[in-house]
Amino acid sequence: MTTRASLRLSYCHFDPDAHAQPAVALRLDVEDNDVEQPVHQHRKGQLVLAVRGGVTCEVSKAIWIVPPQHAVWIPGGMPHSNSATDNARIYFLFIEPNAARMPEDCCTLAVSPLLRELIHYLAEQDPAYTHDSPTARLVGVLLEQLVVAPVEQLHLPMSNHAKIRRIAKTLIADPADRTTLAQWAQRLAMSERSLARLVTKETGLTFGRWRQQLHLIVALRQLSSGTTVQQVAGNLGYDSVTAFITMFKKALGQPPAQYFAGLR
Repeated sequence: MTTRASLRLSYCHFDPDAHAQPAVALRLDVEDNDVEQPVHQHRKGQLVLAVRGGVTCEVSKAIWIVPPQHAVWIPGGMPHSNSATDNARIYFLFIEPNAARMPEDCCTLAVSPLLRELIHYLAEQDPAYTHDSPTARLVGVLLEQLVVAPVEQLHLPMSNHAKIRRIAKTLIADPADRTTLAQWAQRLAMSERSLARLVTKETGLTFGRWRQQLHLIVALRQLSSGTTVQQVAGNLGYDSVTAFITMFKKALGQPPAQYFAGLR
């Protein structure tokens, strides 16, 4: 099923749980990103695939980025919200529980050209296909390919702790914020050592690594929407473009231009 709309409006007339088929797909062409799909959940697991632009998925313990040619898997029954960059093209693939051996936790999957085309094809079909139809046979192949898709770590660990949420909210609103751990500790009426332990306990990362991961998430989202490397480096508060590229290459193995060329 294909639709052109905001994320909120696109779901008004589509209920994936109304279909008992092993998998159904929906394509969205998002015209703007001023509307975020509110927190919701459904019985089916959900794969969010961005073929143009970027999508951010938020669950209780993490924020997941969906750069082009990647997908985020969200298990069934897990509350989540989605937001997209301008002019994004997104595919949602909904999978019945036990239809395929999918991960039990959220993860980012690298999507092959074959898998992408299978999802595209399914999105053009009637979701009420019969079990003995050509579409049903195609779904079998699609699910086999999906199970073996490589997993990548493109997410920001989050926490429900109020102080961690406060720091994250500030940094997401202004990624160039360079408030130090000591300054944050003073602002939150804690010792620097206590705050450092709290961040590590709640996110699994040191404060510096956690903020760097947030920068990576923001960078991927901005770059996927067409922002230049120079602009992104400035938006994140880096002293130079070279410093930003060094961080990006260390995290993902390639500088931004090569990374996105590989995705295309």
